[in-house]
Amino acid sequence: MRYRALGKTGLKVSEIGLGAEWLERHNGDEVSEIIHYCADKGINILDCWMSNPEVRTNVGKAIEGSRDRWIIQGHLGSTWQNGQYVKSRDLKIAGEAFQDLLDRFHTDHIDLGMIHFVDEISEFHALMDGEFYAYAESLKAKGIIRHIGMSTHNPKVARLAAESGKIEMILFSVNPAFDMLPASEDLNDYFKDDYYRNTGGITPERAELYRICEENGVGITVMKGYAGGRLLDAEASPFGVALTPVQCIHYALTRPAVASVLTGFDSIAHVDAAVAYETATEEEKDYATVLAGAPAHAYSGQCTYCGHCSPCPAGIDIAMVNKLYDLASMHDEVPATVRAHYKSLSAVGADCTGCGGCERRCPFGVHVRERMKDAERLFS
Repeated sequence: MRYRALGKTGLKVSEIGLGAEWLERHNGDEVSEIIHYCADKGINILDCWMSNPEVRTNVGKAIEGSRDRWIIQGHLGSTWQNGQYVKSRDLKIAGEAFQDLLDRFHTDHIDLGMIHFVDEISEFHALMDGEFYAYAESLKAKGIIRHIGMSTHNPKVARLAAESGKIEMILFSVNPAFDMLPASEDLNDYFKDDYYRNTGGITPERAELYRICEENGVGITVMKGYAGGRLLDAEASPFGVALTPVQCIHYALTRPAVASVLTGFDSIAHVDAAVAYETATEEEKDYATVLAGAPAHAYSGQCTYCGHCSPCPAGIDIAMVNKLYDLASMHDEVPATVRAHYKSLSAVGADCTGCGGCERRCPFGVHVRERMKDAERLFS
């Protein structure tokens, strides 16, 4: 298992994480089996947004005695009322629900205290300027949560969070299908078939979000990496082709700022399908060829940092140069940190010989040679 820095939190998280939602379907023994198997595979980050007392109890028992090896994402505002989940901003109810999480997990702290499910811009401002964020701050001051995060499906809200200076990391939905979609305050929009019409690659607001998070040191953990399973089924996929778990994970992990993909595990086999990413070949990770050959929604002309352009005879890491170029070009003046990263590369855009091999290999028709010239002009 490989580990990545989660923004500026100082935490190192496994590339594959455990999203515990599916564990609600299982009894205590089955939950323990899956969680212990995840630990054996090197997974060290666990998200529990669910408020159901039974699954919280089962997860808590499974990690008892090994709490310190887990980085836990726990949610502020996910509550259990009248036998069902309710998102609440009532501090009394939310506070009791969060204490319930601590009690059932047999812990005195949560590593990542997530302000839960903020998809509306107006709600974001109300929370950040009001007593709810102040509550999260008070928990951090007491050491009850170590870092303040936020979960959202809306790239506009995520961008506000990343630029706020108050949110340290974001739980965000990342996959090649959602990345084509305009922002919405209604999560259900992302699962409507007609919402995918007239799309043409990664929407600028999502691409900018990833770059802003990277620049600001705001780490991303990923939910819905398989688009709720739709991408694994050719009939359900908006592309008309199926991707594998490894391909979906690779797509998410090639986005700037992404540290871990949290996948739902319903069985040991599901764990194996995800952690297979760690030993997968480049051919097995290759989502680009599949998307480029799909009957619909290819990413024509856009660099997705897939790496098909390699190897470069001049030794240029073309995908990295493109990432840094995209990050820097959002600004009137190139950020010093991005320029320093570019200058530290062993080969840069100026080293491009113009051979064109990269362009012949690119599945999406990116004009790589022009991009290398553009990058050199920008950074010099």
